[in-house]
Amino acid sequence: MKQIFVRPDRCMACKGCETACAVQHSADKTLFSAVLQSPPPMKRLFVEAAEGIRMPVICRHCEDAPCLRACISGCLYRDDHGFVRRRKERCIGCWTCIMLCPFGVITRDREKHIAVKCDRCHRLDVPACVNACPTRALVMAEPEEVAADRRQKAVRAESGG
Repeated sequence: MKQIFVRPDRCMACKGCETACAVQHSADKTLFSAVLQSPPPMKRLFVEAAEGIRMPVICRHCEDAPCLRACISGCLYRDDHGFVRRRKERCIGCWTCIMLCPFGVITRDREKHIAVKCDRCHRLDVPACVNACPTRALVMAEPEEVAADRRQKAVRAESGG
């Protein structure tokens, strides 16, 4: 199953991925209506910068997900494709998932008093954030493809090429 991978060396911190995510989760799924929507739609990923590195931080749908283990209401669950999903009607707003997410990507909807996290746009194909990235800092790939690409880069770097 393909996953979303981040290539920090390509990120310009344009926040196009954040905008695309918010628009995808807006009522009409258009930029114009999203800007006018009240409350505004919530993004599910965050472009952050630290020590000269910029990159989108996104839910990794961890295999041993601390948020999933901590969810006392059964709001969070793993679907048939291995993604950590949310049943918003079961969220009780205890925020335990927020406290235990190692990436800090689960947030709260203050209006609805529920946890919000990446849902991969409810698609198995390419999510909105990946489609919106102009530099391909976000890519959909199999883990083996990413590992092979990094090995090739390491070989090229060692050989001076």
